[in-house]
Amino acid sequence: MAVQEARQSTESSRGPGTHEGGCTCGDCPHGARAGHRRAVAEFLVQRDGFAAGHGLPAAVAHSVSASRQWVSEELTQSAELVAERGRAEGEAWLSRLWLRTAVTVWVSVVALLLVQSLTAIGAGWTDARTAGLLAALVVAGALTAASWFHRARGGALAPVIGEDNRLSTSRAVAVGWVLLVAYAVLVLVGRLAAASGHAERDALLAGLDLSRGAGVVTVLAVVCGIAVLVRRVVGLRVLGQRLQKVRAHRPRAADLLTDDAGRGTFADIQYVVIGAVALAFAAVRLARRPDQLPDLPWGLAVVVLVSAATYLAGKYAEGGRPVILSVVRSREAGDLDAPIRTGDDIEIRGAGFVPPGAQTADWLSRMVVRIGPVHVHVPLVPVTGGFSNPTDAVLTVPVPADVEPGRVDVQVVTAAGVETNRYAIDVTD
Repeated sequence: MAVQEARQSTESSRGPGTHEGGCTCGDCPHGARAGHRRAVAEFLVQRDGFAAGHGLPAAVAHSVSASRQWVSEELTQSAELVAERGRAEGEAWLSRLWLRTAVTVWVSVVALLLVQSLTAIGAGWTDARTAGLLAALVVAGALTAASWFHRARGGALAPVIGEDNRLSTSRAVAVGWVLLVAYAVLVLVGRLAAASGHAERDALLAGLDLSRGAGVVTVLAVVCGIAVLVRRVVGLRVLGQRLQKVRAHRPRAADLLTDDAGRGTFADIQYVVIGAVALAFAAVRLARRPDQLPDLPWGLAVVVLVSAATYLAGKYAEGGRPVILSVVRSREAGDLDAPIRTGDDIEIRGAGFVPPGAQTADWLSRMVVRIGPVHVHVPLVPVTGGFSNPTDAVLTVPVPADVEPGRVDVQVVTAAGVETNRYAIDVTD
């Protein structure tokens, strides 16, 4: 009751609603970024103020549990606003991305034209240069059309954005090889169309023989297969509650090298680096021999395959279900040792309670603990720069009065919807 009265008095003391139509208020696509930044700044000020003990209404200041509940609910509401602004900013960013991707594609075409023009000085312009430029125009036109049709999902980057709204490393590497091989085939098509003699046409057709392009074809097949397999593996592990995934507000370039929590991962980094080096080598070989598929040496092809196998093994190794190891009564300095009673705080100790990428307040506030038949939301306890509860290894929640004395089960439901094991505790009167 005290918490509700304090909330009503706080809401009544707030000023009128924010402007709903301004371009910087966050209520329109043009102001989504500014609205999100302002909401984040206001949330940080509010969190640090509560952490310092400021802003508590007198109706709840006398009770530790009531003040903690009030602070948690206030921060949860503010975090929901930040998350809403973040989603709006992410959608607006994706809707603008298609034009940027299209511009980047055509800038690459212009760069290719400049390189060909500079290298043609002294050597002269050849049919291979014309075929390469025409192939680039075809690929750029196809990517631009795809960007337009998928303009709400990031333009040309839509195929490499995963279901969790992050850039997929496996798809990005596979798309790179697909574009290279498609470009190489288009170059051969252009040269074949311009060839006048039978001998020249036969030589170009021989450039498509598997004996010459076996390395690049093998790499293409493996990286594409891994892109499909990784999606299947991740999907099955999420459905089986062996992997926790939360959705990001928008994709970032760093997603290619990091995990969902933003930490760099060896498996992803080595896959991207080795794939980029092999792609660069294949592109140079295509420029030197435009009459055949890039003849990727088997030594380099095996290096790419080992890198792909390492990446796949890393995907199988990551994740794991959260687990409760112990539950104890929370004890402050000076308290006497006693059994767990209703109204007491308990510490749930374990691992994996906070999914990767769920360190923000809106995700932390979604964590729930089942104590018997009662669902208890884990309270947010702010400290300067973050939260002391919940954490990945310890959750502190009160035992509600609705829990019947006796032996009851404790189970955590994380923000990703994954359930932990059941842990039995004894609750006394």
